[in-house]
Amino acid sequence: MIRRAQDWDPALREKARQLDPRRMPRHIAFIMDGNGRWARQRRRHRLMGHREGIKTAKRIIRFCHDVGGIDCITLFAFSTENWKRPKLEVSGLMMLLKYFLRRETAEMVENDIRFRTIGRTDEFPSFVQRELQRTRDATAACRSFTLNVALNYGARREILEAAMELHRRLDLGELKPDQVDESVFENLLYTADLPDLDLLIRTSGEHRISNFLLWQAAYAELYVTPALWPDFGPSELVDAILDYQHRERRFGGLRSDFAATRSGGTSRPAIQPAH
Repeated sequence: MIRRAQDWDPALREKARQLDPRRMPRHIAFIMDGNGRWARQRRRHRLMGHREGIKTAKRIIRFCHDVGGIDCITLFAFSTENWKRPKLEVSGLMMLLKYFLRRETAEMVENDIRFRTIGRTDEFPSFVQRELQRTRDATAACRSFTLNVALNYGARREILEAAMELHRRLDLGELKPDQVDESVFENLLYTADLPDLDLLIRTSGEHRISNFLLWQAAYAELYVTPALWPDFGPSELVDAILDYQHRERRFGGLRSDFAATRSGGTSRPAIQPAH
């Protein structure tokens, strides 16, 4: 699954040289929209669009791992609302997820990629739950990069569950009201062990975040591209990161200090692709 920067095509290598390794987003999230429209434009079944979408996801994972400076990506793969889609499409998505996990787990381990999920995967079919757990277990010790996949995920439900857990701890006396602050609440969210979200990318041109990472996106930079997800690739991702790097992130203050706002810890150094 993983290739190194020297294997990129020359045009991508040249474009990637413009990236500032000091200003790389540590955590990028993707709303992978447009698979169905991509298939419809070609008069093909929607599942063909989803298959192409998986190919795009692999390319994006490869690039984010190889370029350096990015510690984590989150892919919005299946929302709580997606159960409303036709049963055939939902069943096909479950099989595609199983296929992806079986094909890619060994490569994740080889390349030190930790696989984790957010969302209520306990509501998935048992055969999918088994594959998910197998991949989580196999990659649990991996540390250099995190692939986080949102499955049966909805941000409102995530926040509600965190609030209910907070209420439970207060009720049992495990916490006192004066101990509760944003950091306490954040540690009850699905993403508690991930870096703060820096960049949220949505494909297909829709200007909404669709119940995705509502808390985490509070200070994230948003980037919308008209490209449908199957047509999105590393070159388009570099465009998004370059746009991000030219923004001044104030976080409510009067001036930006990018180095000071990055979450604790150090990220892998960004690759400087050779000519």
